[in-house]
Amino acid sequence: KFFNLWLQAYLSKAEISIFHLIGMSLRKVNPTVIVRAKISAVQAKVPVDTRDLEAHYLAGGNVINVVRSLIAADRAGIPLDFKKAAAIDLAGRDVLEAVRTCVNPKVIDCPNPASGKTEVAAMAKDGIQVLAKARVTVRTNIDRLVGGATEETIIARVGEGIVTTIGSSNSHKDVLENPDNISKTVLAKGLDAGTAFEILSIDIADVDIGANIGARLQADQAEADKRIAQAKAEERRAMAVAREQEMKAEVVSNQAKVVLAEAEVPKAIAEAFRSGNLGIMDYYRYKNIAADTEMRKNIAKGGESGGGGISGGTDK
Repeated sequence: KFFNLWLQAYLSKAEISIFHLIGMSLRKVNPTVIVRAKISAVQAKVPVDTRDLEAHYLAGGNVINVVRSLIAADRAGIPLDFKKAAAIDLAGRDVLEAVRTCVNPKVIDCPNPASGKTEVAAMAKDGIQVLAKARVTVRTNIDRLVGGATEETIIARVGEGIVTTIGSSNSHKDVLENPDNISKTVLAKGLDAGTAFEILSIDIADVDIGANIGARLQADQAEADKRIAQAKAEERRAMAVAREQEMKAEVVSNQAKVVLAEAEVPKAIAEAFRSGNLGIMDYYRYKNIAADTEMRKNIAKGGESGGGGISGGTDK
């Protein structure tokens, strides 16, 4: 086993001794992976130290992928050393894919169809909703790949820029007439700051008209105002009914007081007779006045009902 690996390395001028291969096995390093990676690097004339390959393997990295990324970067003229490539790989990023994206830029859809949304919705100042779809061309920035934000951040920032640009437009017609203004404005914001990518271009793929949000909001506000007015009117009606009942109760109370007062009149007359303050002629005069008052009441009631008889008499 070790002899075959050593022979492959020797014939490829990889310079790995058989004792080194045995030491790898003792250190729980897969010698086959190291030899394959070393041979690929030597054949591509990319300087890689065998100890670095072993250390990266022990750290849980993908040795073959790192070497392939170094070869691809060397062929494309991209400055990338083993230390940086290993750091990118250990950070959980696909370093080979990063190099390929750096050479061949990729296109990102905004919004991401995987999120369930196909268009970015925003409302212009005239209340009309505008639906836009953008395609962002990005290139990997190797220097910011470790610790830089991912594609999701690019999508979120571009979506925010589209919403802001549409929202600042006076009319939805301005957006439809010049959709390139959206891409120019968003691209000028420097949305790739702090991300692992460099934005090359932002293209508006599609612009559609959505709902009339302004009219809907006005209708909702009018309905709310109507309900408030109805509630206030109902409140006033309830207060009027309560006031009416209070007045009726007040009338009944006053009538009761009148009845009580009238009940005291005969007692007062009797007391006046006993004390000599009221004579018989005065009493008859009082009865005549009471009869006249009763007659007037009956006449008034007859006039209100449209007719009727007159009852009453005078005592002399």
